[in-house]
Amino acid sequence: MTDVRNALLEQIQARFGDAILSTREALGQYTIEVALDHVLEVAKTLRDDKVFRFSQLIDLCGVDYLSYGQDEWETNLVTDQGFSRGVIGEGPGRFAWENRPKPAGIPNRFAAVVHLLSIEHNVRLRMRYFAADDGLPVVPSVTELWGAANWFEREAFDLFGIVFEGHPDLRRILTDYGFIGHPFRKDFPLIGNVEVRYDPDKGRVIYEPVSIEPRVGVPRVIREDSRYLQAQNEAGGHN
Repeated sequence: MTDVRNALLEQIQARFGDAILSTREALGQYTIEVALDHVLEVAKTLRDDKVFRFSQLIDLCGVDYLSYGQDEWETNLVTDQGFSRGVIGEGPGRFAWENRPKPAGIPNRFAAVVHLLSIEHNVRLRMRYFAADDGLPVVPSVTELWGAANWFEREAFDLFGIVFEGHPDLRRILTDYGFIGHPFRKDFPLIGNVEVRYDPDKGRVIYEPVSIEPRVGVPRVIREDSRYLQAQNEAGGHN
């Protein structure tokens, strides 16, 4: 079995050239970002070429990068009490739509991420590609290459509103009939848009305005953590 792990990203970049927009290795994981027009070409080669042999699709998901990289925490001047300590900004759920935050350093809002496994070479790869239009995010379907992508793409369509062009049966898979919106989008209200209950007088399920108060959680903040930096220094023999 050929070990391609050390040179994987270099081999991919050399093979596909400008079709690969970026590569990254972090925490033992390899990630490539593929230009939208070259997704199917790159994916097919990654599956079939003996150098790669990514024959198995492990997962496919959608991502909403709205407000990515922005946080609500000021870690220098905050109190040390209460669950919501340090919350000073307007993250997802607290902003007016016209003042919505934009993703920091991200070319577009919506992306699809494919997790691939090469059984022959014992290596995993994350392949990411962005939809060009945030208003109507469309990316190519990879169901013809990996049949397992079928329900994963339906899930991403249902929860994020990402349209997978070429999918044989693209329809909702988790939400109810007539559901409005896409619940995993960061601008979707956590309390939902309507309440559903059974009305014994009418003898049917009815939809009503939401009666509960909205509660917005504090998202995870992406930042360096001194605890991990200290552990890395100690492991490397630094004081």
